[in-house]
Amino acid sequence: MTVQARPAITLPRRRRRSSQGLEIFFENRLAVLGLALVLALIAFSFIGPFFHPTDQVHTDLRNTYLPPGPGHPLGTDGVGYDQLGRLMLGGQTSLVVGLAAGLLATTFGAIWGATAGFLGGWADAVMMRIVDSLMSIPALFLFMLVATIITPTVGMLVFIIAAFAWLNPARMVRGDSIALRSREFIVAMKGMGGTPLRAVRTHILRNSIGTVIVNATFQIADAILYVAYLSFLGLGVPPPAANWGGMLSTGLGEIYAGHWWLIYPPGLAIVLLVLAFNFVGDGLRDAFEVRLRKR
Repeated sequence: MTVQARPAITLPRRRRRSSQGLEIFFENRLAVLGLALVLALIAFSFIGPFFHPTDQVHTDLRNTYLPPGPGHPLGTDGVGYDQLGRLMLGGQTSLVVGLAAGLLATTFGAIWGATAGFLGGWADAVMMRIVDSLMSIPALFLFMLVATIITPTVGMLVFIIAAFAWLNPARMVRGDSIALRSREFIVAMKGMGGTPLRAVRTHILRNSIGTVIVNATFQIADAILYVAYLSFLGLGVPPPAANWGGMLSTGLGEIYAGHWWLIYPPGLAIVLLVLAFNFVGDGLRDAFEVRLRKR
């Protein structure tokens, strides 16, 4: 009687690819640094107020323009707001708007691009001409135009930015969709009576997930910059709400009076957050790139 050798236990292909992607991501030191910065800034903005509570609603004209010192580690501004507490509050607005607008724009753009690429023909031509037409107009000009017509709120800023930021994800996912629609599993699904909706949802978007996730990180970074742009121009969320772009705009007029603590902290926070998301995006792009995965 012979005993057959048991086959070696192997991980599923998807699990192996996931572990390889994580290895490649964590081999990228800038990506790891970016992830650490993102987590640190999120903790600073949302957990920090529990350790450094401040009143960011009522003004205190007796304590204006105080330099950094005991009680006010980053000083105070022109109406007596604690600058460190305001930096935390501004980080909440910038992060919420940036994350929500970036994810919303990427989701809608991915669905639009996947549908256009899969359908092809006149539907693809019409849908992509809409994208090309909107991309021919400077995005910042559109944001400024809409922001001057509608009173900016956090929800409205998310909608305004996402309404025009979905164009680039749509073009990128459309390219993946065109390459995938002629694959054997798509053809087989069509032969079995599968609907275009099922093809886009189950096959096109699922196989384009790498492009979608990587693009989402860059869209979040762009959305944070757009929030800063609009707020710097006075079109952001009105006081007592705060965001880093508005703080930067306010501090710009004070730098010549020697109040450096009003401009450097928010400016540095914007730079660090945008760079961090870009570093994470670069790392994710390497992780999802098949050519860089370990065999």
